Amino acid sequence: MAARILMCPPDYYGIEYEINPWMDRRRPADHAAAVQQWNALRRLLSDASAAIETITPQPGLPDMVFTANAAMVFRKLAVLSHFRHPQRQGEEQHFAAWLEAHGFELLRLPGGIYFEGAGDALFCGETLFAGYRIRSDARGHQHVAERIGCRVIPLELVDPYYYHLDTCFCPLDRTTAAYYPPAFDAYGQRVLREMVPELIEVVEEEARRFACNAVVVGRTVVTNAGCPRLHAALQQRGFATRETPLDEFVKAGGSAKCLTLRLDGEEAAAWKDAP
Repeated sequence: MAARILMCPPDYYGIEYEINPWMDRRRPADHAAAVQQWNALRRLLSDASAAIETITPQPGLPDMVFTANAAMVFRKLAVLSHFRHPQRQGEEQHFAAWLEAHGFELLRLPGGIYFEGAGDALFCGETLFAGYRIRSDARGHQHVAERIGCRVIPLELVDPYYYHLDTCFCPLDRTTAAYYPPAFDAYGQRVLREMVPELIEVVEEEARRFACNAVVVGRTVVTNAGCPRLHAALQQRGFATRETPLDEFVKAGGSAKCLTLRLDGEEAAAWKDAP
């Protein structure tokens, strides 16, 4: 069965505010280049046998293009995001409506809890690794774990440039992940080393190219351009690697993974192929 991925065309994408260190309104996105880069990513994912579904972009919501933050998907349950920054909260109703219309059961966390979807909640094997402090709240992850009945490991993010877990941690399959250690505190680094059998350490230069913000479709890994050391490590482990320039989205603090929401389960999630 083909991977199913939700994307949002970048019709209204731009740097209209500053909610992370990457964003600078004095350095605006080139809209034509962003459209070209988004389309190139979509083609690469389609070539990797992913079925791409799209949500209609909305004016005034430039970051809606980053669909990874819409929800965390577990089977047919979509745990909806509640964004920390008011600039993104308008996205919530549109993503909720789309997911409900496409057959997902919706779970809204209790009021006052911030949770930013697959940006901060990633499965590797049977464990849900959950980033917190900068965008999502640790107690939100506990609610998710109780609802879906899985083990959750909170990981404190300590570098504002890596404000979501998917900017510094990328599960590749059920036993393998790439990560950028300085994005985590000492406890988080130790936990990842203990719980993920094979960890690939990403160097700073490639971390800043969003090497960890990769899309995995089967054994194909798609990243932003400029991550040769990670690509070499992946190829040694039997992955096929693809790259495409995504610099216009890096200006907003996002890259390949941020632009996608996996609707059928990430490759690294043990539940994906469970009966």
